Amino acid sequence: MIIEKLERAVHILENSPEFAQLIPEVRSNLVMAKRDAQTIDDVAGIPGRITSVHGLPRAVAVPDFGASSHMARLVLGVMHYDPERRSALNIKYHPDLVEICRKLGLRVSSYDRSNEPEEVAKKEGSTISWGVKIAVENLNGAVPDIIYHHGAWGKEPMMVMVGMEVEELAEMAVCLAKLFISQKSKNYKP
Repeated sequence: MIIEKLERAVHILENSPEFAQLIPEVRSNLVMAKRDAQTIDDVAGIPGRITSVHGLPRAVAVPDFGASSHMARLVLGVMHYDPERRSALNIKYHPDLVEICRKLGLRVSSYDRSNEPEEVAKKEGSTISWGVKIAVENLNGAVPDIIYHHGAWGKEPMMVMVGMEVEELAEMAVCLAKLFISQKSKNYKP
């Protein structure tokens, strides 16, 4: 069922040329975890991620379990605080996107990678769970709908959308992309 949901969500994204505007340099990935997921292998994602080909979003491969260690660790970290929040999608960071999310009433939180404790930075893969912990603490224990950071040396600034159902995240991402493009065109001054 999870693979089928991911396939439907990918279809939503691939049919939105607007979503291509939200794909970061590191590319996007869309993940969904099994109920009671414990490891990366319990989380399905897109091997090779979602990229942009001729201005259109394209998944490099079909969804599979264990396909995304980075986003899998993030969703496992989120599930520690809310086991129903089993889906995530990363998009590029832009201050206008943060503002749009806030105006839509989404719970938005962030963390500063430069404040990462040295012992966390030294342990491979622990930055993500630390970032989720800080983002949740910044909302007094509530799980954010959007988690973002401004990047760090060699790390691209990023936003992650978090939700219960992966198809809903895909639809929300398409909506955000359309609002983002609309706002950019309003702010354009030749």
